[in-house]
Amino acid sequence: MDEQDAFEAPAPETLPLDAWHRARGARMVPFAGYLMPIQYPGQLGGIIAEHEWTRTKAGLFDVSHMGQLIVSGHGAAEALENLLPGDISALKPGRVRYSLLLNEDGGILDDLMVTNVTQEDGEPTYYLVVNGATKWDDIGHLREFLPDEIAISHLDDRALLALQGPRAAEALERVIPGIAAELSFMQAGNAKWNGVDVGVGRSGYTGEDGFELSIPAEQVEALAEALCAQDMVKPVGLGARDSLRLEAGLPLYGHDLDEETDPVTADLAFALSKKRRETGGFPGADKILHLLDHGPSAKRVGLLIDGRMAAREGAAIHAGNARIGTVTSGGFAPSVGQPIAMGYVEAGHALSGTALTIEMRGKQIAATVTDMPFVPHRYFRRNAQTAQS
Repeated sequence: MDEQDAFEAPAPETLPLDAWHRARGARMVPFAGYLMPIQYPGQLGGIIAEHEWTRTKAGLFDVSHMGQLIVSGHGAAEALENLLPGDISALKPGRVRYSLLLNEDGGILDDLMVTNVTQEDGEPTYYLVVNGATKWDDIGHLREFLPDEIAISHLDDRALLALQGPRAAEALERVIPGIAAELSFMQAGNAKWNGVDVGVGRSGYTGEDGFELSIPAEQVEALAEALCAQDMVKPVGLGARDSLRLEAGLPLYGHDLDEETDPVTADLAFALSKKRRETGGFPGADKILHLLDHGPSAKRVGLLIDGRMAAREGAAIHAGNARIGTVTSGGFAPSVGQPIAMGYVEAGHALSGTALTIEMRGKQIAATVTDMPFVPHRYFRRNAQTAQS
């Protein structure tokens, strides 16, 4: 092995659905250590069409690169609360919560979803879904800091699909009858499909109603085929997933979030439950609670961009001649009809309606701070739906 070979990055891994994606004409790209479909050019005509299909019908995303973990044992909730700022002890079986894995300085190591999957009379058990790019670090961190009596299992034999869009419930009902009707937003349950156990959570990363489906990897192709056999479902790639989540104002770890960023600055204070704000006891609590009381020096904001040029990650944000921030995500927003971005700006310039400029390719483009999400969330909340009906 020569010196150059010694420093070559490992080849991306393949997903269980790799051949299925390719058979459908997907363009595959490296992402988070895996080859993943960025779009299916011959299907709907490109990323914008896939985006619009998801907003009006239902898109099927392969998110099997994500880490699926089980944390179990008596005292598991309390042990997780030593690492996360959420009130895990109050999370009832079948409920899902967004949370953050924090370092000792309050920086965000990852954002994740926690589901209480404890069975009746069983030991406390929690299902975690973590980001694909950070999952090995997350597993190492959990194993280092959770007590020895708390078990951690990596469900590396399972695949994960995300079915997203206003007709997602209709499509899922046709394939797995009954489960969609049981769940509201941020609830989870189990279903049988063709004799196989499928974990179903009603959540997602697009701002639309939708479901995440965990299934053994050897059965995922059959489930993907069954879902895409429904006339309202098409497979959708990473390109549209990114524009959908950006419109929904949802941050992407490694771009909008990192371990140098705290939850308050990242505008994720909602992940700090009331009880934990009062009691602390999570990594970086003193710093984070101080920022809650006194305000951060910078804040993650949404930006509406004038014209057609998109602002890209790393672009400088200016107020007059002074640089006051940096773009962390940006692109054209099909549902908004113009470019949008999110980034961090000094707190004094974070008020909605503030006029700023972004430097792109030597040009100054006008931008306006705006509230997020850029498009309304359409999650299914049973009480809200009942009130409207």
